[in-house]
Amino acid sequence: MNRYLVPLAVFVVLVVLFRIGLEHDPHLVPSPLVDKPAPVFTLPDLRNTSASINLSALRGQAFLLNVWASWCVECRNEQPVLMELAQKRKVPIYGLNYKDNRAEAIQWLDHYGDPYVKSAFDQSGRVGIDFGVYGVPETFVVDREGIIRYKHIGPVTPEVVNDILLPLLSKLEHPST
Repeated sequence: MNRYLVPLAVFVVLVVLFRIGLEHDPHLVPSPLVDKPAPVFTLPDLRNTSASINLSALRGQAFLLNVWASWCVECRNEQPVLMELAQKRKVPIYGLNYKDNRAEAIQWLDHYGDPYVKSAFDQSGRVGIDFGVYGVPETFVVDREGIIRYKHIGPVTPEVVNDILLPLLSKLEHPST
């Protein structure tokens, strides 16, 4: 009888751990950077190799920073949502092209659409690491002062845009409401 108790106990523990893992929503991973200044960076522009993108130059406006890559399947899923949001012109969207091949990234944008005002080319992934990125896509809301106010892990969906991003951006633009 004892020889069955140990495997049964191990099985029960594994079931409990599995259940706990299923209850965890990976989109709710807290970011230590929320409500802190966004990491300052200067990176080459993806499309224009003689130009650079400097985070400090973006201050004075709230914006989205979307971390993406041409090799990212989920980035393809969120692209129509970002394109629609960009067409509404409610918020500037900047891209952070993460650990990618420049030519493939440009080709990807030309094929699926380019919702970005500009996209920074982070070939080494160093800036992504500074932002705490551990997978793509990830999207950050950055306020006028350069403070990260929200981090979304995973693809942006219409529900995320309507229920989280637009209300937060409206609040950042009109703090009294």
